[in-house]
Amino acid sequence: MSTPVEMTPTRSGTADRAPAGLPSTLRTPFHVLAKPTGPICNLDCEYCFFLSKESLYPGDRFRMGDDLLETYLRQYLGSQPDGEVTVAWQGGEPTLMGVDFFRRAVALAEEVARPGQQLQHTIQTNGTLLTDAWCELLARHHFLVGISIDGPPGLHDRYRVDKRGAPTSARVLRGLALLQSHGVDVNVLCTVHAANQDHPLDVYRYFRDDLGVTFIQFIPIVERENETGFQEGDTVTDRSVDPVAWGTFLGSVFDEWVVRDVGTVFVQMFDAALASWCNLPSSLCIFRETCGDAVALEHNGDLYSCDHFVEPAHLLGNITTTTMVELVTSPKQRAFGQAKADTLPGMCRTCEVRFACNGECPRNRFVTTPDGEYGLNYLCAGYKSFFTHVDGPMRLMAQLLGSGRYADEIRDVFASMGRNDPCPCGSGRKAKACHQR
Repeated sequence: MSTPVEMTPTRSGTADRAPAGLPSTLRTPFHVLAKPTGPICNLDCEYCFFLSKESLYPGDRFRMGDDLLETYLRQYLGSQPDGEVTVAWQGGEPTLMGVDFFRRAVALAEEVARPGQQLQHTIQTNGTLLTDAWCELLARHHFLVGISIDGPPGLHDRYRVDKRGAPTSARVLRGLALLQSHGVDVNVLCTVHAANQDHPLDVYRYFRDDLGVTFIQFIPIVERENETGFQEGDTVTDRSVDPVAWGTFLGSVFDEWVVRDVGTVFVQMFDAALASWCNLPSSLCIFRETCGDAVALEHNGDLYSCDHFVEPAHLLGNITTTTMVELVTSPKQRAFGQAKADTLPGMCRTCEVRFACNGECPRNRFVTTPDGEYGLNYLCAGYKSFFTHVDGPMRLMAQLLGSGRYADEIRDVFASMGRNDPCPCGSGRKAKACHQR
């Protein structure tokens, strides 16, 4: 795609300035995960797929300069429509940049944003470097902070260790307590892997009851066995989650959540599934029919097709020489996004839960179907089990929402059932053998 004149950046100092007056018809909503420290992190989590990306930039300092920061924010905010715009920071560990970098980032974003844009700042962190100064900044500017915790200390510390191999849970929990004491909005990101996959309720109740967390993401660890750290090969490490265990984990948490926590605890996976049952676009790109609208920005301005495909084959270009809009709307990136639908195996196309799954993320499609077709998702068995398991309650919540009521009223439905009544979930079992267990 050629770049219209209105998109061509002008030079002010050393920063590319995307035009604030870009015509609204040319503004393209997309999401950027900016990585100001690249893959550099103060921890050494055993399953981390991003630490190996350091090899892409040998000898680099891995620090985003202020010139690039301005280039990024001007191009990104200049390209986005009015309304809420998310400015997202990730790593590696982004807090290694120091709090002053983020003070400058927030100030510049607010300077650049148009009157019709409302900024939502987010950052994903391991929490170990947080201080009162950090939390004051995060609270003042209403950051949504994702903090990585894999469950109770014994489960968290199995893989989430520092550079010396020492456990990290105590430091992470100190960071979480600081965030909570400052009133920062917190979302726990929990990876599910071989160490915690068999403890779904221990993990969920720990977050809900012990930590007081009300926003939770569960992310499956699917770690391919290779020397590059790229998305290649068809075997996984022993740290990876088992597909069946993944489905059981989600289903077990869902069964507790649906009878007592709908409306008070928000689990991203469940919210995304409910959208599908309501015939709405999923809030998660992994469940959409196509993808390509969520890109990753490296510390030096390199833009990649996806956070999970930061590798040479998926480098789109550098925003200091080609505008971000041009890279995101390029034929290469459009082909990347469309390939998700085009390469879906025939088995998936006729699957009864395709509407909710759409083959999930392409990064996990590396096994063969029973009839020998390549491209089946490694986690297929788990997702099919989970989406089938939640069908009844999802239909109930979708009906409630469709009639102008609230999804959390499903709790009243379950609370009113007799023990010998058929369970409202539609399983065909009596309540006492199902959701009243």
